[in-house]
Amino acid sequence: MKTLISSENTDFWNGRRYYSVDSYLKQTYGEKVYRLALNGGMTCPNRDGTLGTGGCIFCSAAGSGDFAQQREKSIAAQLAAAKEQIRSKRNCRKFIAYFQAYTNTYAPTGYLRQIFTEAIMDSDVVILSVATRPDCLSPEILNLLAELNRIKPVWIELGLQTIHPQTSRFIRSGFTLACFHEAVAALSQRHIPVIVHVILGLPGESREQMLETVRHVGDLNVFGIKLQLLHILSDTDLGAIYRENPFRLLTQDEYCELVTDCLERLPKEITIHRLTGDGPKNLLIAPLWSSAKRSVLNQIEQTLKKRDTWQGKHYEYTEFEQKT
Repeated sequence: MKTLISSENTDFWNGRRYYSVDSYLKQTYGEKVYRLALNGGMTCPNRDGTLGTGGCIFCSAAGSGDFAQQREKSIAAQLAAAKEQIRSKRNCRKFIAYFQAYTNTYAPTGYLRQIFTEAIMDSDVVILSVATRPDCLSPEILNLLAELNRIKPVWIELGLQTIHPQTSRFIRSGFTLACFHEAVAALSQRHIPVIVHVILGLPGESREQMLETVRHVGDLNVFGIKLQLLHILSDTDLGAIYRENPFRLLTQDEYCELVTDCLERLPKEITIHRLTGDGPKNLLIAPLWSSAKRSVLNQIEQTLKKRDTWQGKHYEYTEFEQKT
C-alpha cells in the first residue's frame, strides 16, 4: 500500500517540489546525514569473464566508484578518512556507509559479513547502503542483508538503467528485466529498501521510452530512485564509440524538462536520491554542462516552479490506493 502525501504539504518535502532523500533523512534522524563512499575491493561478473570482460559500456575503470576511498585501506580506515574529509568542511555527526565501487555483493558471504559488519557497527554510521547487480543476490547474501538490516537500516541500490531490452543489450547490462523484478521481490520480502538507478539519455531511446522506464519503477515496491544523466567518460567503451561517431546528447534545457516530466510521473512517497550526475572532470568528455551540477539542480527547481508542478502530479494511483 502506498502512503499518499498531499502535494500541498511542502513542509514534508522541506519546501521542495519533490521528496528528496535529504528531506527523508532529516525527518528520520533530525539532521543532515552524509554519505561515505567506500571500496570493498570487489569486481563485477561483467568484468571478470563470468558474463564479459568490458563491463557496462558507460562504466568507468573504477567501476562507478571514482569518488570512493582507496581499496588498499581497511573499511575502518576508509571510514575514518572519509569522515575526516567531510568534517574538515562541515559539522556533521551521522553517516551512510556506502559501498559504491563495482558490484558490492559479488564476493563470498563470509567476506561480505566481515566488511559490512565493520561498517555498520561504526558508531557514527546510521545506514549501510550497498550498490550491486540484481543477478548477484544469492539466498545466502539476501539472508545476510536481512540480518544486518535488523541491526541498522540496509539500503540496496540496483542499477536497472532501462526497461527496454534493445538498450539493455547495447549497454551490456548482462541481466534481464525479469531478473531485476526477482531481486526487488526478494529484497522486499525481507523488508530491505531498494533504490533503483535509471540513466536518462541512453543512445537510441526516445523521451517516451525513458518515461516508460521511470513509470515502471514508480509502480514497483521500491524506496527510492536515482535519475542519472548519461555522461560519457574517456576511459569507457561508450567514450570510444562517441569519439568515433558522436551521437546527439541532451542539452541542459532538455534534461531539466525531462527530469520534471519524470518527477510528475513518480509516486509522491518515493524518495529521490539523485536528479543528475557528474563524472570526474578529468575524464568527462560530454556533456560538459553536466559538470556544473548546482546550476543543473537549480534549473530543475526553476522548471518545476515555472510549470507549477511537483512530484506525483501525474502519477495515477489505483482506486484502492486513493481510498487508503
